[in-house]
Amino acid sequence: MNKTGLVLEGGAMRGMFTCGVIDVLMENGIRFDAAAGISAGAVFGCNYKSRQIGRPIRYNKAYCKDPRYCSIRSLIRTGDLYGADFCYREIPDVLDPFDRETFRDDPMDFYVGATDVMTGECVYHKCTDGGHEDLEWMRASASMPVASKPVGIGGKLYLDGGISDSIPFAFMEKTGYDRNVIVLTQPKGYVKHKTSILMKIALRKYPAAAAAMMRRHLMYNRQIEEIEQREQKGTAFVIRPAGPVGTGRIEKDPAKLERAYRMGREEALARLPALREFLGTE
Repeated sequence: MNKTGLVLEGGAMRGMFTCGVIDVLMENGIRFDAAAGISAGAVFGCNYKSRQIGRPIRYNKAYCKDPRYCSIRSLIRTGDLYGADFCYREIPDVLDPFDRETFRDDPMDFYVGATDVMTGECVYHKCTDGGHEDLEWMRASASMPVASKPVGIGGKLYLDGGISDSIPFAFMEKTGYDRNVIVLTQPKGYVKHKTSILMKIALRKYPAAAAAMMRRHLMYNRQIEEIEQREQKGTAFVIRPAGPVGTGRIEKDPAKLERAYRMGREEALARLPALREFLGTE
């Protein structure tokens, strides 16, 4: 029997497209055996397992202009552009509670990937209860170089999983999920270009992570080629935006966030019959 997986690319606030997609899938009762998210795909995708339709677009629109959420002030004061305490404690615990009970009880496995800065390799963590350790892995997965400090977990330091594995479809295949739905946040034809040498300088304390960052474009473009091959063979189902999503990596305009979210909803609704056929749930 085929095991189904949901693969979620990152992309900072392009992830609002992903939020629109997954809300439509949840609203239509589409379930998966497992999901894997990188960066924004992790911190927004976790709401699939907690079954909280509309939560990430709601809190992003509500707090995108709040300096506690994301600001240069936060970067200067704490070393993190996105305020760690506000984003990973106050919002999920108080302001827009994360349903940890549902997350824990939902049968879908949920994995997040983060880059070990000393090896430059992606490490995957299976989230089980949505507690502090799981949230730290999600934070690590979304901790962009320069804009974030490395996150310490279990005596090791981690940064953005997209440095070393931008789209975790191969991880899912190796883990045994052979019918994967892959949600991308760039349109068809997008080609990633080489990272500025300044990033290598910024990561000089972590040469393995710096080397991974400098070859990231090669990894990403190869992944896209491999995904398109699977798509043509019918072994993977890809949902991607029809055009540029139109959000910045740091987006302070709620209207742009809403527009990206609506793009995701529209694309998912249009593809829903084909998706059901792919998953065998017609």
